[in-house]
This record gives sequence, structure tokens and C-alpha cells, in this order.
Amino acid sequence: MQAYNAQAAVEPEFGLIVGQLVTQAANDKEQLQPMVEAIEEQSGQRPEAVLADNGYCSEENLEYLESADQPEKKIEGYIATGRQKHGDAPVPCQRGPLPKGATRVDRMRRKLQTKAGKAVYAARKYVVEPVFGQIKQARGFRQFVLRGIRKVRGEWALVCLTHNVLRLYAVLQGS
Repeated sequence: MQAYNAQAAVEPEFGLIVGQLVTQAANDKEQLQPMVEAIEEQSGQRPEAVLADNGYCSEENLEYLESADQPEKKIEGYIATGRQKHGDAPVPCQRGPLPKGATRVDRMRRKLQTKAGKAVYAARKYVVEPVFGQIKQARGFRQFVLRGIRKVRGEWALVCLTHNVLRLYAVLQGS
């Protein structure tokens, strides 16, 4: 069985895809660094911040965001640490210092419990999710037609390019 994992990074102002890639990985745990590299290569800029769902949350990914060689290359991360079920009350932010030995995931969990962290992460609902909704629903793209990773990567690049052309047209038309 051939299975592909399509990734897209979206900038928040216009909803344009600024980085995309396709892997054959079953999950996103090892895809944060390749996605950041794809953004740099395809948009010509390093992202200042990354907003991602819990599929990207791992100690290694959080370390990657923090461990840039130079401080100006550090990327601010907002990565969900787990799933919140619909209808569950949000967990209030704990007060005081983090316990000794707190992991990067623990620190991220605390960061996302703050008012500012919640506000930033909430943007994911109207930045990234609509793009995938438009690609799947409005354009009817539910599966790859081509086979083979090389061809699928080309197909996904065309889907993302089409999205960007239509978004630019909409922006220029004032909608």
C-alpha cells in the first residue's frame, strides 16, 4: 500500500502556503525540521514562529526550535502537547516556577496554558485549517492520482501552487 503524508505551512496574513512537502512517514513526529527547511528553501525566509498540532510535539522537535546556532535563528514554538477533547474545560495555567527537571514538553504545555499562549495557538483554527478545508472540500482533492513519491511530490506542489494562485486572485479582488 502506498501512503503519503502531505505537509503545508501557511503564513497568517494572506493564507498562502509558504512551504510544502510530502513524506511517507506515518506521523508528523519527525517532520518539523524538514518542514522548516522546506519553508526556508521555498519562501526564502526562516519562520520566526511555528504553530503546530500535537502530532509535531516531541522533545527533539522542541529542542530543534530552541537550539539554533545564533539567537536570531531561534524559532518561537507553539506546539500542542496533547489533544483537548471537545467540551472539556481548558486547564488553567499553574502559577509559580516549573518543577526541577521539567521537560521541554512540560514547558510547552505551561506556555500554551497562559493567556498569550492560548491566544496564539487559537490562530491555528483560522490560519492552517481553512487551507486544508479549501483544498479538500472546495477543490475536491481527497487523494493523489499519481503513484510514486516523486510524482506525488509534484502533484502536491501543483495543488499548493493552485491554492496560492486562487488566494492571490481573491486578495487582489478584495475578498
